[in-house]
Amino acid sequence: MAKKASKDKSGKKETARKQQPPGKKKNAASTKKETGQTVLISGNEACVEGALAAGVGFFAGYPITPATEISEILSTRLPSVGGKFIQMEDEIASMAAIIGASIAGLKSMTATSGPGFSLMQENIGFGIIAEVPCVVVNVMRGGPSTGLPTNPSQGDVMQARWGRHGDHRIIVLCPNSVEECYKLTIKAFNFSEKYRTPVILLMDEVVAHMREKMTLPPESNIPVINRVKPSVPPEWHIPYENTPTGVPPMAAFGDGYRYHITGLVHDQHGFPTQRQDEIKEFLSRLTNKIEKARKELIMVETEFIDDAKVAVLSYGSTSRSARRAVTMARKGGAKVGIVRLLTLWPFPVRVVQRLSEHVDTIIAPEMNQGQLVGEVERHACGRCSVVPLNRFDGAMIEPEEILHKILEVE
Repeated sequence: MAKKASKDKSGKKETARKQQPPGKKKNAASTKKETGQTVLISGNEACVEGALAAGVGFFAGYPITPATEISEILSTRLPSVGGKFIQMEDEIASMAAIIGASIAGLKSMTATSGPGFSLMQENIGFGIIAEVPCVVVNVMRGGPSTGLPTNPSQGDVMQARWGRHGDHRIIVLCPNSVEECYKLTIKAFNFSEKYRTPVILLMDEVVAHMREKMTLPPESNIPVINRVKPSVPPEWHIPYENTPTGVPPMAAFGDGYRYHITGLVHDQHGFPTQRQDEIKEFLSRLTNKIEKARKELIMVETEFIDDAKVAVLSYGSTSRSARRAVTMARKGGAKVGIVRLLTLWPFPVRVVQRLSEHVDTIIAPEMNQGQLVGEVERHACGRCSVVPLNRFDGAMIEPEEILHKILEVE
């Protein structure tokens, strides 16, 4: 019931303000953003907008710094568009839940950070072998263990690639700006749906929490890919058929297509097998469907490379410092360029091979003790020197540090 206006001691009328129910405080981050609108948002918020634009229908997760905002915002935004949000008891269950939702036909995702990402690895492996599309956002922080929860790091690069046992391929994308958090989230969903595989969006704390201005594109300009469904009657359907693309159509549970799903190596019908020819065919298909798509999956940006004798190869928030350092160095006359990786895995082998033939030195700055630099060295094959630049004290690598290294090796 509305309260009547009352008088204070001075005799002036005082209108009682309508009390807002608990838990109903207005949150700018949780309100709907309109396409074409220019907004000032964080990387985590942009990730949410990208997921919604891509058609996410299910989210399961457990709060963890510095990824919590993704869960918080989706807890209100996702149900408002008919999606489902569940806070699970832990990250093991979260990963299992999004796999189940995807099998039931929904585009699904989760978001976590280092310790939670570690817990998800076994079920990510299940998603790979069962060919279940889903998106895993890992906002990296300092580790190991609880580590540095509120500090930036790039320490999960190798875990993203090899966190699961066995031979397998994985797609890992790495944004360096708020706008890229939006765009690469959409890319992650599209790659996941097209190639029937989990895709990892590897952000870091700086990118997740910084705010930048961006304009949300109209829905008509957003490319959205959905999984291919069977076009044959249920009795003709072969759930893991070795198709020309290497990606079999995927039926949703409840659509009338009955099939078996297992974490064991299986035949084309989904049942475990010990036949060596079937084992080899299946595991080769899982590898080849990613390897054959390298041209589409690998995204790299280069700048000032044509005349460069030194190249700075970087990714994530570190690439922002790298670009500033390269710009300063070139103003001083240094012949230096920058190579920025938006795709970490599959690793851009040919890019590094060509680069190593063109420059004398590759500098690889990373917020870790040296992870991706090993891949750079492996594929440079001694054609040029590879110089690591590492910082792992919970702070960003500053442009001046990279500039000093450029001048040192030039």
